[in-house]
Amino acid sequence: MTPNHDELFTHNAPRPLADMLRPDDLDAVFGQDHLLSKDGTLRRMVEAAKAGQPFPSLIFWGAPGTGKTTIARLLADAIGMQFEPVSAVFDGVADLRRVFAKARENRAAGRKTLMFVDEVHRFNKAQQDGLLPHVEDGLVTLVGATTENPSFALNGALLSRCQVLVLNRLDEPALNQIIARAESHYGQALPITDEARAMLCAMADGDGRYCLNTVETIMAQISNASPMASSSSSGESGDLLSAEDLGKLLSQRAMAFDRAGDQHYNLMSVLHKSLRSSDADAALYWFARMVIGGEDVHYILRRLTRFAAEDIG
Repeated sequence: MTPNHDELFTHNAPRPLADMLRPDDLDAVFGQDHLLSKDGTLRRMVEAAKAGQPFPSLIFWGAPGTGKTTIARLLADAIGMQFEPVSAVFDGVADLRRVFAKARENRAAGRKTLMFVDEVHRFNKAQQDGLLPHVEDGLVTLVGATTENPSFALNGALLSRCQVLVLNRLDEPALNQIIARAESHYGQALPITDEARAMLCAMADGDGRYCLNTVETIMAQISNASPMASSSSSGESGDLLSAEDLGKLLSQRAMAFDRAGDQHYNLMSVLHKSLRSSDADAALYWFARMVIGGEDVHYILRRLTRFAAEDIG
């Protein structure tokens, strides 16, 4: 049964912290300054649209938790479009027809429609082709979100009608801004040491949603957890949780990895670069990350053998 979109996208309690703290303005989005700063690509598009220029269809390519859905929703608000969300996982032809029918009603009433397709790479070729005529005639402005490389995951015909914008993984300053927003929501500082805070950011690995979910877990469990911090090795943190305490409180996050997609090639590339720069610690880290992620060890050995022959000699 297809989920009701009102149930999927409206704010109903109880809501996760990550949903409650979604930005309500593009200026409140952290970590995507290359797109949303005053001279950012997306900011310029928004200003042009406000001045009467057509807004282009877009593909947001980025890792989970980087703000793709949030930015799409805020875009619709910023440029005065009706926001119509679709999930390429749950929705089918009937749902697309419903959105296009609503878009025709909006057009008749003088309103424009922003059609947001989450996980757009999950649509098959026929479904992607079905979007083309409605994008071409301006019935909808398409904003698709994907975690996969659009060059491989999307049809060339659809790509030629869209601009691809890359959303970066959130860096530590952006994650700390998100944590500060959560602390403001709770009305208190997160009860962890600076070292534990750095560990939290490292565990998030650029994923803002994971970061907020972890903050919520800490705040929910801290009142019921035994006072571990008092036995921390530093002895100077009072009631603050140390990095070691945080590790006990939280389960380890699975490393982001795939054996056939971008991560497969990106991690091997950075392993090579670490070896070329004689950075043994970095090379061991990326090697371990690939092994823990499930990479074929024979593939790693073949690449290391090739590296030894070609780069070392």
